[in-house]
Amino acid sequence: MPEGEFAWQCWPESERFLIDQFAELMTHNAWAKDFADRLRDQTGTTLTDWVDHVQINGAKVSHEMLRGLGFKPRRGEDSVPTRRIYMHPGADLPKLVVNPHASEGLPSCLGVAIRVENAAAFLAANRLHKTIQGNALGPYREVLVAEGLVNFWCIERRGYDGFDLFPSSLARSGQLTPQRARNTIEAKEMWQTRQRHWAGDDASGFDHAMGLAGRMIGLVGRDLACELIFEVEREFWESRNRSARGQKFRQDRLGLGWANHDHHTFRCSRRNFHRLISVFELLGFRLRENFHAGENAGWGAQILDHPVTGIVIFADLDLQPDELSADFCHTSLEPLPRPNTVGLWVALHGESFLEAGMHHLEAQFDFEQARDGLEREFQVQTMKPFSDFPFLRQAFTKGENWQVDPRRIDAALKAGWIDVHEAQRFATEGAIGSHLEILERKQGYKGFNQQAVSAILGATDPRRAIPH
Repeated sequence: MPEGEFAWQCWPESERFLIDQFAELMTHNAWAKDFADRLRDQTGTTLTDWVDHVQINGAKVSHEMLRGLGFKPRRGEDSVPTRRIYMHPGADLPKLVVNPHASEGLPSCLGVAIRVENAAAFLAANRLHKTIQGNALGPYREVLVAEGLVNFWCIERRGYDGFDLFPSSLARSGQLTPQRARNTIEAKEMWQTRQRHWAGDDASGFDHAMGLAGRMIGLVGRDLACELIFEVEREFWESRNRSARGQKFRQDRLGLGWANHDHHTFRCSRRNFHRLISVFELLGFRLRENFHAGENAGWGAQILDHPVTGIVIFADLDLQPDELSADFCHTSLEPLPRPNTVGLWVALHGESFLEAGMHHLEAQFDFEQARDGLEREFQVQTMKPFSDFPFLRQAFTKGENWQVDPRRIDAALKAGWIDVHEAQRFATEGAIGSHLEILERKQGYKGFNQQAVSAILGATDPRRAIPH
């Protein structure tokens, strides 16, 4: 676990507070209770995997109590006399929207809002006839799904983390024009149709992506551009991963999409890693903790997060033992004489950010329900869990082999990175390509288990992975 700012802790009392709020929802809102049951049975997820924010009765829950649980008030345009916004900077927990003028006769929980990718799809999937507040493809949209003593809401976000249907900050910056919806579609199509194959000139591919991201930012703003880019990256990865398509089908039965995503993992060559980080930083990502698993591990990773969209990235590369102290995110690194797990994967499949697509998406689930459901419905098996703690459980679905370009196999063989037997196997069976990762977080734990990640990287090395 990294030291200092990123020494993530468990917050069991904060989680207990939220569980109590959800219990009030289940007691006072029959539709929400039925929906929570359907979530578990049909998607392998729990309500907490989808909650965006909880509406709190300020007459029942004090500022001092929330501060004691680690929540901190957020200032800005969405903190108005009728609501106060609280966030938990040290935990993976939903926002709180406190109504300071609510009646003492009401429950402490006034409402729960889940986030989905598309509110209209959610309504259609659940056979609901409700009015969505907010413009189509707007920054924030909401619908009151089930009214009661505790209300149940569905919300949709696009590059915005506030609570105003028509945010004044976006209006001032010119991002709420009548052309916003058209510009959003145009910007997404830019990334969908970008050139991913560069015939060995990957540096130009990253330069192209950087320029394209800049054009998108000019059209729709930085945060919405980021949201759209990762929506496309998930779609591209899903097109190459049967496990992903199966789980997406399960979630779309209830109109949810991938709004339960936890982090996106990209594998990158050493030579281009600084280029990858530059694109992410252009989109507004901040560097979080980094990992270097020790002298014999051969890999490193930089975690990045986005302060507005909440998107988290796990960026992998091969690292030597003496390189942790260097700024490997902003330095051009020379290739190793013989690549390790990440480098070989890139050599066989290409850069994650270009032709290969993501190595995996990790989303939040009920750990056992998700694994059982995928195997029952789609015969998708999962590997042995590589984290199995009360606060963090993780497992990959069994890797799916991708066909490998014969030119890549020949190049790896000539360089001595693989032997003849491995080359023959990759040519006939392909090489392990991608996974879906099943994750369950508890107690607000926000971090990762470096030792476990090191073990799973070794287990998924194409030279060692058992073909399926």
